[in-house]
Amino acid sequence: QVQLVESGGGLVQAGGSLRLSCAASGSTSSITAMGWYRQAPGKQRELVARISSGGTTNYVDSVKGRFTISRDNAKNTVYLQMNTLKPEDTAVYYCNAVRAAIIQYWGQGTQVTVSS
Repeated sequence: QVQLVESGGGLVQAGGSLRLSCAASGSTSSITAMGWYRQAPGKQRELVARISSGGTTNYVDSVKGRFTISRDNAKNTVYLQMNTLKPEDTAVYYCNAVRAAIIQYWGQGTQVTVSS
């Protein structure tokens, strides 16, 4: 099992920044990819950014150039630096970890609200 604990959400004005953190514990040795998803009210959960154990990153087009995902393998922690936030970034952000390439784990979610 893998446990994920997120932190760093909150309320920010448009144009501002937030940094999300997600610490993994438990059976972390076989974690491959980690990432962040988000779900806005009335919308499906979408992938925001993902990073592999080797450092390869992927981003949804809407956040490219504004968000940066990084990973500290020694601390089993993944970060999402969010800059130039927009009201449409408002959502619950969920940390995700993939173990043994197929088993997915989710954090409890952290609310990000961007006011206009």
